[in-house]
Amino acid sequence: MTIFLILAPYGAFAFLMLVTSATVSLFSAVAICLAVIAFDVARGRSVKILGVGSVITFAAVGLYVSLVEPTAGTPAVKFAVDVGILLVTLLSIAIRRPFTLQYAQEAVDAEIAKLPGFLTANYLITWAWAGAALLMMAGNIAMLYVPSLPLWSGLLIAFAARNSAIYFTKWYPQYCKAKSGVLPANALPGIN
Repeated sequence: MTIFLILAPYGAFAFLMLVTSATVSLFSAVAICLAVIAFDVARGRSVKILGVGSVITFAAVGLYVSLVEPTAGTPAVKFAVDVGILLVTLLSIAIRRPFTLQYAQEAVDAEIAKLPGFLTANYLITWAWAGAALLMMAGNIAMLYVPSLPLWSGLLIAFAARNSAIYFTKWYPQYCKAKSGVLPANALPGIN
């Protein structure tokens, strides 16, 4: 469910960009981000760097589109959002709090979070998401400068980049566990 909540604003934004204006799409994404933050707070979880960064990104691009460039095309708006998310991702790395760390710490036992490779794994996973953002930016640049490309090609690039990052996010921790032989305490329910 966590990955759904993380991706819900982006999925809604991408879908709405197909059927309505950029301004409606961007501010709808802001509302969904705020709802996800409220849901996390209501469940006693922390406010996430990615959630706050997403609100700022969608709101900033939304204000720019509505006040400065109302005729901005879909690829340009998506590119601006991807740039914002890349900046949030890189900032989280720069401040030594990769954005995936907050999600991971809430999903594993405290003993697992203290393992030496836990932080390193989160840096690598966050870098994978930065790579996905770069790929999505490249797809949007292609859509901007080669307007004859079909719409599905940009969607395909975004889908492939995002799904690759999701796969890596799920696969890498399992790989680390298998490689190190460390099995988390709750890996086999009912057996202690």
